[in-house]
Amino acid sequence: MQHLSADDPMERDNGVWIKELHARAEPALADLRLALLRNLRRALARQVRVDDAFLEDAVQESLLKILAKLDQFAGRSQFLTWATSLAIHTALGGLRRARWKDVSLDDLAEGAPFSPAATTTSDESPEMSLERRALLTLLRNAIEEDLTVRQRTALTAELRGMPQDQIALQMKSNRNAIYKLTHDARKKLKVRLEAAGYTAADVSALCTR
Repeated sequence: MQHLSADDPMERDNGVWIKELHARAEPALADLRLALLRNLRRALARQVRVDDAFLEDAVQESLLKILAKLDQFAGRSQFLTWATSLAIHTALGGLRRARWKDVSLDDLAEGAPFSPAATTTSDESPEMSLERRALLTLLRNAIEEDLTVRQRTALTAELRGMPQDQIALQMKSNRNAIYKLTHDARKKLKVRLEAAGYTAADVSALCTR
């Protein structure tokens, strides 16, 4: 008997899933693997870079995480719903890593973030445009002048969307160190902005239009 998804009328109940997976029962492990494979294939059907090899890797990684987190399952949903959500999160993380795998930090550094050249929008006033350009010029200068090379490299990559684990890999560091690096960099930028009279609300208003 196979137990493939939350809509399978013969599926195990939550307690049986947890009991059998805690015991590493082979039938439960096999059924969970098949359920995750089918559900991931359905959930990621429109994603590029998703092939059978990627799905197999994602399922294997997800199984290890699910087994490690069994005690965190609170029973507020069907077990397969919880397990599938964790697997989807794991698979999307794999897709993000794959997207950035062949992008180097040098590539990201070629175009400075906060470039004023492409900030004017057609529906804003000349005064707003000038204020935005002034703020972004200040931010760009602060990044170039106030940050260390490593802070500038890590923050620029993060601002361009590279995940921190990929930044850590390319900088031969770890995620916690990269988090501290970018956190300290942001603190330096905040000091520079506040010295120039800008608040966090000013930055949000001018940079998110």
